[in-house]
Amino acid sequence: MIKLRRILIALMAVAFSEAHLPTLPIRISSGLLRGTVALDNSHVRYHGIPYAVANRFESPKPAPKWVGILDAINEYSRCPQRFLSFVIGNEDCLTLNVYAPIKRRNRPYPVMVFIHGGGFRDGSGSPYIYGPEFLVNKNIILVTLNYRLEVLGFLCLGIKEAQGNMGLKDQVEALRWVRKNIIAFGGDPDNVTIFGESAGSASVLYHILSPMSKGLFHKAILESGSAMSFWATQFNPKDIAFRFAQQLKYNTTDVYEVLDIFKMKTAAELLSTRVPRSNGNIVQSENIFVPCIETSIPGTESFLTDSPYVVLNSGKFNKVPVIIGFNNAEGYMFVGKENKTTKAMFNFLDSLPRDLQFPDNSARLETAENLKNIYSSKENSSDVSEDSLVKYEGDAGIRFPVVSTTDLLIRNSGKPVFSYKFSYSGLLNLVKILYGFGTSPGASHGDEIPYLFKVEGFWPIATLEMKMIEKMTTMWSNFAKYSNPTPFMSALLPVKWEPASPKKPKQLVINTHLTTAPLWEDEALLLWNETYSKYRKLN
Repeated sequence: MIKLRRILIALMAVAFSEAHLPTLPIRISSGLLRGTVALDNSHVRYHGIPYAVANRFESPKPAPKWVGILDAINEYSRCPQRFLSFVIGNEDCLTLNVYAPIKRRNRPYPVMVFIHGGGFRDGSGSPYIYGPEFLVNKNIILVTLNYRLEVLGFLCLGIKEAQGNMGLKDQVEALRWVRKNIIAFGGDPDNVTIFGESAGSASVLYHILSPMSKGLFHKAILESGSAMSFWATQFNPKDIAFRFAQQLKYNTTDVYEVLDIFKMKTAAELLSTRVPRSNGNIVQSENIFVPCIETSIPGTESFLTDSPYVVLNSGKFNKVPVIIGFNNAEGYMFVGKENKTTKAMFNFLDSLPRDLQFPDNSARLETAENLKNIYSSKENSSDVSEDSLVKYEGDAGIRFPVVSTTDLLIRNSGKPVFSYKFSYSGLLNLVKILYGFGTSPGASHGDEIPYLFKVEGFWPIATLEMKMIEKMTTMWSNFAKYSNPTPFMSALLPVKWEPASPKKPKQLVINTHLTTAPLWEDEALLLWNETYSKYRKLN
């Protein structure tokens, strides 16, 4: 999604140049708020609402009250992140956007809160990518939000001053804001669905696991990401911070000294610094400042103190109905971000996921050999074709973690779990196209997004894909309303999407036609499952 975001940022200067009529003020916990009416008169929009404030590396606090009327008109806030060779955004970035149907009704509307992806490194709740029109037209209130990213959001030093997971705690504060304020927009605080894609999907699972998030949501949708993805948890977070300090030319293993150094640096200095990936590894390994397993500290509120796998396996988590799935060609985007050098250097041994822990080198070598036999296009060679690399990167980072998460939810949740595989290849598969796989079959990582959200600048194309847009938004909004994506049979949705069962778990294949397939669908998934059953790192 990164390249797509870069293109769309260029459209921001003109996207809202037309005049929007103001709404009447409404009162929320911080004061009076005024938004705008959409040009087509279909909904109202409130942009850039402050939901929290935070000092660097510290937990967020509710946004202070203001005097007068706040005009929530401009959508411009970004948390600091890299954009091309620049660092954009500012640290006063904890804002959210609310979109509601223009017509009020006696009963409140279901609420859907979307958490953006971007590897915990970039992204925002921007309407230029996550336009609300498709979902709001389904009588849904949509909320999108910003949260702190990268080292500013996920420095984890195990001390009170930098406990970790600040980006996730920002999200919790946003959900608390929704709980407190959404009634003012006509929303139902007792019917909130959280959903996200990629790192946003991993975030959704983290909220399912965290005691901090209990009672703040009632359903969850996970699109192509899991807290059990290897890139979604940092192991040895202090060592990561020390290595990062070395890249800044400081050699220390004192956490308080590291904290002082990082506080002294500007956001631009921190975010323009990178710890290089090891030779032979894949692009997802570059995500190092991501959620961590926190150290319990007296007087503080911890987000998560045990590994996602342990919590899921224990059954002690927030149990809600879930939709969870992946796209059938996730790896297109990841391979598209590689270059000739990194592709040539790739090998299975050095690309083993960092959440595997081997008792000795022979076990590590054997695992790499087993994976080579599954994915390599040439016998007795570590070389892989581009197609094989697409499958490997997609399976390692997305497909297997999502499938194994689905399996654990089915076994331990006691709530409906609806599993899917999105395989549709259409004109709005923008990520696949942008990363050079436009003529290849299937759906890349992120390719479902334009079928749920109106992406700025692509409306003429979207009009040609309205059937899939209607199919996706109907299922997602049905789930938010009824806890069931297909409560009614119709010409649009002629197949009943049944929850997956523990004995024979199945997934809905979302394509031109809806079909079903086994959850554990091939030999590669079974090999990954066997590998993780033996070597999964837990902390």
